[in-house]
Amino acid sequence: MFRTVNALILREVRFKESDRILTALTADMGKLTLAAHGALSKRSRIAAATQQLTYSELTLFEKNGRYTVREALTKEGFAGLRQDLASLALGSYFSECLEQYAGEEQSEPELMQLGLNSLYALSEKMASCEKVKAAFELRLMTIEGYAPAEESCAVCGRPDIQEPVFEVEEGQTVCRNCRKAARVLPLTENALAAMRYIVHAPAKKFLSFQLQEEDLRLLGAVAESWLLHCSDRQFQTLIYYKNLSP
Repeated sequence: MFRTVNALILREVRFKESDRILTALTADMGKLTLAAHGALSKRSRIAAATQQLTYSELTLFEKNGRYTVREALTKEGFAGLRQDLASLALGSYFSECLEQYAGEEQSEPELMQLGLNSLYALSEKMASCEKVKAAFELRLMTIEGYAPAEESCAVCGRPDIQEPVFEVEEGQTVCRNCRKAARVLPLTENALAAMRYIVHAPAKKFLSFQLQEEDLRLLGAVAESWLLHCSDRQFQTLIYYKNLSP
């Protein structure tokens, strides 16, 4: 049976001499494993459209639950990512995160939109790597049901949290004087406001906030720590990206 899907290529693995095994994210079918025969040959018509970090229209042939790419057309190549090593590394981290959380053969429109919007922002340099990274991490956790508690102090209930800090193990924001956890990360009022915005903003506008450098640094530390805590694993692409960045 043939079907056509729009897919974001999250990962590619060389198989035999000229084939690729792909992990792809689709809005309607979630995460798929695909065979792309001959994709690495010089004359292949599907080579460009089956690269990692490419958004493509794929014609698939399905037999016994296995999918093979028969035709592929690039819809968005995110060329800007391949011109900057840090952006490419960060895009690869986004792909690893999406692969971690996407379900197999189930509807994932929010993950697809988040991935495409984030990669496009990086490629077009619409925002700094640090800003896109923090927003992606918080938005991903929100989509997956791990939104941090940020509306009020989790202890005293004050909406105007006094000298806010984030308790990583509990995933909650509290006043500094209310803290109980041993491990906390500091926030400023502006960083907290940005966190609230990212969690609740419309999907297409999750990057429409402004922060000074220090505020963004604090927000980024919270976003990364929360994602790593929820994921309970390390991401090799994140380690590589951080090694590139001062």
